[in-house]
Amino acid sequence: MLTITRKLEFDAGHRIPDHKSQCRNLHGHRYTLEITLTGAVINAEGNSDNGMIMDFSDIKALAKQHLVDVWDHAFLVYEKDDKVREFLASLPDHKTVVIDRIPTVENLAQVAFNILKGAYTDRYGTGLRLTKLVLHETPNCWAEIGDA
Repeated sequence: MLTITRKLEFDAGHRIPDHKSQCRNLHGHRYTLEITLTGAVINAEGNSDNGMIMDFSDIKALAKQHLVDVWDHAFLVYEKDDKVREFLASLPDHKTVVIDRIPTVENLAQVAFNILKGAYTDRYGTGLRLTKLVLHETPNCWAEIGDA
């Protein structure tokens, strides 16, 4: 199976409300997102995408539209973290993204995969699909999710 991967980075804040360590405090990370796609190589003479599974610039544009620009410099907060949600709502024009689960790297990877899966699905009739997403919370800690 031939795959291609595009890496993007963004900054976001979060907290793990009930965690035993410092992670229960408000803090942020420089996240690194790796998007891996598979599909048939486009074979269309004269087409800008000829010879590619998907143009890397198109992968980036879709990721930015659907996820990166939404999460970049936002605070990712669990919908049941009422005190932090109330605080964030008190800040004028604060960029807040409310998610339905605790924003651990594992849960964020799952949410990101679900968001991006539809953005890439068979855009060219070549079987294009998102096969793996890797989200690095730090250089040494990450989660991977794939569609086998």
